[in-house]
Amino acid sequence: MDRTFSQWKKQCLNKLDLSKKGSVDQDIEHVVSLLNSCEEYFTTSSCSGRIILIDGAPESSDVQKQNCVWLFVSHKTCTSDDLMTAVAKSSGDAVLKFEPFVLHVQCRRLEDAQLMHSVAINSGFRNSGLTVSKTGKIITAVRSTHGLEVPLSHEGKLLVEHKYINFLTQIANQKMEENLRRIHRFFQNLQSALTVEKLQTLQIPGPPASQELQYSSNLLETGTEEKDKTSVYKRRRKRDQHQTDCFHGDSSSGLHDLDDCLDLFT
Repeated sequence: MDRTFSQWKKQCLNKLDLSKKGSVDQDIEHVVSLLNSCEEYFTTSSCSGRIILIDGAPESSDVQKQNCVWLFVSHKTCTSDDLMTAVAKSSGDAVLKFEPFVLHVQCRRLEDAQLMHSVAINSGFRNSGLTVSKTGKIITAVRSTHGLEVPLSHEGKLLVEHKYINFLTQIANQKMEENLRRIHRFFQNLQSALTVEKLQTLQIPGPPASQELQYSSNLLETGTEEKDKTSVYKRRRKRDQHQTDCFHGDSSSGLHDLDDCLDLFT
């Protein structure tokens, strides 16, 4: 299974990017690079999130992106003027959409997929899922539900006022900003999860037994030294007290007592 996964990964990463853009979106390059650098994962498709205006055929009840004209697309925030200029080119049914971040990741083992799924859920991507194909491919889809889809024209005629398009622009931009925050959380949580997983697989040895014995020996020696110092201090203090007592009494006995005190030092 490991060999098959490695072959799948090599084939996927070496094939041409067939997306309309033809490359990984800038806002998720770091996420894709991190996953593809891990032995347990590789990405199969991705989009950082986008605001698009597409023009479908009037007779079509469902706007299919492969059968429509792309009037406008941006992976960043946009202005209402951008949308007004684009919708003016409509000859069919123009629909404004915000599509949030989506990422499909193939995983080596089921445990790896479960880890990825947990990271996605904890990062705010509540609609994420996990599937296993008949060929044994384990795929985790990281996606969110805070999308937007609003019709703006029918048969080339604008259905809403400019003020409403201004309002929709603000909503779409807010969703894009929230989308980028979730991507940032996902990347941070992913880094943490992968680090913890790696640390758990590493066997980090403790200090050698000789070091522990040396440490214990040092403690014993330190304790003995402290005890000896305390004993010497007590003897000196007692001696000093005795010396002070030798000078007490009348002057006639002072010299004799002083001689007795000096004997202590001989």
